[in-house]
Amino acid sequence: MIRIEFEEPNVEICNCCNNEIIKLTRFVYKDEDAFAIYFLKFTKGHDEKVVTGIISIGDWGTNDEPKNRFAFPFRLWTDENDYQVGLIDKEESPWKQEILGSILDRKEALEHPWIDEVFHITDHIVDEDKTVIDYFFD
Repeated sequence: MIRIEFEEPNVEICNCCNNEIIKLTRFVYKDEDAFAIYFLKFTKGHDEKVVTGIISIGDWGTNDEPKNRFAFPFRLWTDENDYQVGLIDKEESPWKQEILGSILDRKEALEHPWIDEVFHITDHIVDEDKTVIDYFFD
C-alpha cells in the first residue's frame, strides 16, 4: 500500500507567455516507509496540456549517498478517454539533481526491475493528485 504526501505547489511565471508554471513535490511512502519522491511541472494556458515529471525510487529513508536510487523521467497527457504515460530520456528532463540517484534514459527505465513500481505511482498520481487532475480537466 502506498501513500502520497502532498506539498503545496510552487508557482513561477513562464517567460514566454506569462502563464503560471506549477511545480509539485510529492513524497511516497510504502507501508509507511519512505519509498520514493516525485516532482511534476506544467504550465497553465499552453495549448498542449502535458505534465513533465520524474520519480526517484530507492533508499529514501536514509541520508546516505543515493547509490540505491534510480530516477525515471516521464510525461503525462490525456487522450479522449484516458491518461497516457510516456517515459522520456534524461536529456528531456528538467531535473538533474544527484540526490535523485541515477537518472535513467527511456530504454534503461523500461528494462529496470522497478518499472512496475513507477507505473504504480503514476496510477496513483492520476487518481489522487488533485492539482494534476484539476489541470487536465479544468
